[in-house]
Amino acid sequence: MKYLVLELAVALVALLVFFLSLAMKPERKRDLGYVVGGGLLAIFLLSFFVETGGGLFGGAYLMDGLALFAKQLFLVASFLCVLGSLALPIPTFERRAAEYYLLLLASLLGMMILASARELILLFVAFELMSIPLYVLAGFLKREPEAVEASLKFFLVGSLSTAILAYGLSFIYGVTGTTQLDAILKALKAGHPLLLLGMILTLAGFGFKIAAVPFHMWAPDTYEAAATPYVAWLSVAPKAAGFVAIFRVYLEGLSTEADRWAPYAAVLAAITIVAGNLMALPQRNVKRLLAYSGIAHIGYMLLGLAAVSTYGAAMILFYLVTYVFSNMGAFLVVEAIIRSEGSEDLNAFRGLAQRSPLLALAMLLFLLSLGGIPFMAGFWAKLYVFWAAAQAGRYGLVLLGAVMTVVALYYYLMVAKRMYIEPPERAYRIPVEPSLGLALVISALAVVLIGLYPRPLLDAALAVAASLF
Repeated sequence: MKYLVLELAVALVALLVFFLSLAMKPERKRDLGYVVGGGLLAIFLLSFFVETGGGLFGGAYLMDGLALFAKQLFLVASFLCVLGSLALPIPTFERRAAEYYLLLLASLLGMMILASARELILLFVAFELMSIPLYVLAGFLKREPEAVEASLKFFLVGSLSTAILAYGLSFIYGVTGTTQLDAILKALKAGHPLLLLGMILTLAGFGFKIAAVPFHMWAPDTYEAAATPYVAWLSVAPKAAGFVAIFRVYLEGLSTEADRWAPYAAVLAAITIVAGNLMALPQRNVKRLLAYSGIAHIGYMLLGLAAVSTYGAAMILFYLVTYVFSNMGAFLVVEAIIRSEGSEDLNAFRGLAQRSPLLALAMLLFLLSLGGIPFMAGFWAKLYVFWAAAQAGRYGLVLLGAVMTVVALYYYLMVAKRMYIEPPERAYRIPVEPSLGLALVISALAVVLIGLYPRPLLDAALAVAASLF
């Protein structure tokens, strides 16, 4: 059971939170966040001592370099989410903080199992363990009609995607006669048409999880209505889990036949990049703007998948790490603005550099990283993923991605213009809770340090991706 130590540790933290909540007064349940945050930090440190290279349950569960890399990424994102959530001012959160953290930990547990799944049933169950708590958390602010509506839409679209995923997996099982991923390659070489249909339907199911176009319709409404620290986490962690599942099935599982899926990934990448960026342009709500921006970033990551190479897969992993810090940091700045101004509109950022220069600087760093400006972390992520696509001969996609990157600068710089050029509507400083400030400092430092010295992260991603081929 040594390969399950991280999952068992997360489950133990969840049980501890549950039993502590039974003994605590309602007004003290906010303090459970410190227990969760401390537990996640301890598990992250423990992950550096976990043994890899083995499996359990007849090969259905594998603890390899990819699984460990993904689990560490999930833990970091969850820790930042908890830091941002510690001081949520909503009375509902004060009474139900235990439920919030238990749902978060349950979803995290599903992601961690998913990262190691090499069998179709385990993969499907892990996806559902990850997804179902997300629907509940989206509507956690149940007294707000917008949150309930967004949660319902998220649930309905998610249920449809689950049905499509299960339908696709059923075709795969029907053709291969087994749920082991290793059997897919042999059946695909035989050229069975139903297997091809099953793989396409499965890709569509994964497309929902990563919010690729046209499976993205749940994201903007959910991001706008749900609690912002949760949205920051939702925008990165489940998407990273979806990409890991795609790696398992379409790269590792198909091995020498993986290039069959390059055209599908290329079309999906092109549509997602264009639609995400163009739909972000008219947005006035910053959370919706970041939602559409996130969709475009998924398209950029799909460029690495279209390359079908070790380098392409490694660059997706590199991109995911930079995206965690850049995107979560941007959402957490929005959370600070919402707490002070009660607004998510672009105008709430007016004169932020004069009122709170450090907060404005942090937001600027995150926007520059998301926009791919040298020498922020996001610059290297886009450059490397473009280079991977170019190595595979996808020059049209690289050109499209470069053009859309310039388009994206418009809406990122619109936020910067509000902060640094336009005068403030109010003179007082924007207060930032210590826990939220710590999350912003961690994210900003990561964006800058990776931007200045990306080599260690690049080498780690290449080492992990090498095992996929």
